[in-house]
Formats: sequence, structure tokens, C-alpha cells
Amino acid sequence: MKRSRLIVGVVAVVVSFSAGAGTAVGWWNGPKPPKPGTVVPALPAGQSNPMIASGVGIGANTPVYKTSGIGPSALNAGAPAGSEASYIDTAIFPGGTLPAGVTITEAQGINALRRIGENLAAAGLSYADVYTMRVFLQNPAGATVADFAGWNRAYRQYFANTDLTTGAYVPVPLGTAAPAKPFVVNKSRPSRFALEIENLPVGGWLVEVEVDAAYPRH
Repeated sequence: MKRSRLIVGVVAVVVSFSAGAGTAVGWWNGPKPPKPGTVVPALPAGQSNPMIASGVGIGANTPVYKTSGIGPSALNAGAPAGSEASYIDTAIFPGGTLPAGVTITEAQGINALRRIGENLAAAGLSYADVYTMRVFLQNPAGATVADFAGWNRAYRQYFANTDLTTGAYVPVPLGTAAPAKPFVVNKSRPSRFALEIENLPVGGWLVEVEVDAAYPRH
């Protein structure tokens, strides 16, 4: 029986900055818990656009939503079924052709995060409400390690892409192209870990993601 190989890749804890989710922006100075219904981040000092934070406090009685593990959808009919290329989102990459420097993990990450957005929208939520994320990455064919750099570029297209001092978006590269406006401008920084594993449950998947989100206060 083949044993799955777990390798800690990017282990990070970051948090939501969604005002819509009732998030209190600023440091969480435990041990006093956050107020009920709030999600409060602890951010590294001196960084205007951190990808990660040192922790997140979740107040009592905060209503939450948890997705299942979601991977990319097979949207590229021009590629063999079940191949890595079949999970390129042709709405983003017409014809399944990847621009210079865009890796297959990056493309699948974008696909999976678009599916996450659809799942959240069906529950009345958005990327801005996400406060925790778990990511599982498989090595692309022929590679000896998972493509964490490609995944992180995909992630920045949807999360942690604003300057917390000015509120302006921070340009994000797509592959090796010059940085440009991210696909979704979002100041949320969900708590996150990313692991390299040997096998994902669907043939051809390189990325699987699950998230927790807090419902906005009314």
C-alpha cells in the first residue's frame, strides 16, 4: 500500500481583514479573547502587505462556514481527460495556453480559487470573509518538489494583495509578466498552511484547497 508523503511546505497563519465579516483590524493581544462575532488578526510589525500573520483570534458565537476540499474543474476540453492540462481554466487562459512563466500549478491554483469563490458565493459569502485556508499540493509531472512559488502567485491574485497602510492594491505577477492589478482586490489574509503530498484524490489535480469563512454581522 502506498503511503502518502507529507512535507511541510509553507506553514503560515494569517487572518481575515474583512470589514464585512465584522473583523476588527489590528493586533490581537491575547490572552483576552476577541469580542463575540469578530475575527481578529495578529500581524507582523512593519509590513504593509504581509502574506501571513502569526495567528488569528476567533471570538465566541462567530458563525462560520467550512468548505470541503475543492480542486480545479476540468475546463480545458482540448487536453486529454485527467491530465494536468485539462484543469487549466480556459476562461482565464483561452485555449488552455499558458502565458510565459505561468506554471501548471499556478494555473490550477487560479482554477481552484475561482471554484472556492463560487462555493462561497452560493453560501452568501465572498473571498473577503475567509479567515482560514488549508492547501495541499502535488508535484507536477517530472518535478521533485511541489511548486509553492506558482501556488503563492495564484493565491496573491485573490488574497493578501492590498497595502494595509494606504488601502491600495499591490500589483501581482502572472507568471513572469510584469505585476498588474490582481484578479480580485482583497485585503483578507486567511490563516493558512500548505503541504506537499504524494497523491491528491483526483487524477491530474495538483492543488486542493479548503477554507473557513465567517458570516458578516448583521
